[in-house]
Amino acid sequence: MSRPDYPEVASREQWLIARKALLAQEKALTRQRDALNAERRRLPMVKVQADYRFQGPQGEVGLAELFEGRSQLIVYHFMYHLDRHVGCEGCSSLVDNIGHQAHLHARDTTLVLVSRAPLADLQAFKRRMGWTLPWYSSYGSSFNYDYHVTADEQVAPVEYNYRDKAELERLGLNAHLQGELPGVSVFLRDGAQVYHCYSSYARGLDILMGSLHYLDLTPFGRGEGWDDMPDLDGKGLNWTRLHDEYQQAPAAHDCCASNKA
Repeated sequence: MSRPDYPEVASREQWLIARKALLAQEKALTRQRDALNAERRRLPMVKVQADYRFQGPQGEVGLAELFEGRSQLIVYHFMYHLDRHVGCEGCSSLVDNIGHQAHLHARDTTLVLVSRAPLADLQAFKRRMGWTLPWYSSYGSSFNYDYHVTADEQVAPVEYNYRDKAELERLGLNAHLQGELPGVSVFLRDGAQVYHCYSSYARGLDILMGSLHYLDLTPFGRGEGWDDMPDLDGKGLNWTRLHDEYQQAPAAHDCCASNKA
């Protein structure tokens, strides 16, 4: 007897009919995704006027230096919890999914992490996780506030995922009103001048999570209890942990993995 969360059993012929119908939808979605990517490339860009300063392994650097001589820069805004001296579980899972950078470098693109936390904290957590990706501290600068990944209305008006404080409150997204938040921003460099091209937040970050796309191929999906997926461990969106803590009891706090609205 199959478990209630298993797919129904069919003959090979029935399966093939259903699979071909789904294939037609997959092909249509691929074409839509290609068109959307083209629209993203056609977005206008904005000149970056601020002189942002970051702390890295070689000392203080500006935004242009984060490109490492290349033309394109992808910044993943990594949530770091200063109160617990640990990185966000969801952001950490995302970084675990990042492959070798040679393929990005071959396309004139650099990928870095930026967090509003002291560099020493970031370096210690980086060693623990075994990562090699460049990671810079924006601590003490306005960078996180300007790109809406640190929410503090005492410093700047609250905005997340292109929603202001009033709209976030109306939607019940109170976790986005204070503290560190995840995001990704893309920049283009023309000589010394840097331009901001794109930023995305919340569910827009799903495309960066390779493990989620693998899970989307399976009958149980992400196991998060929505869209007919089973809730495999009763934690829903809170299931993600640091990769060296899956054998431990889950933490009581929420992280960006539970704030995908």
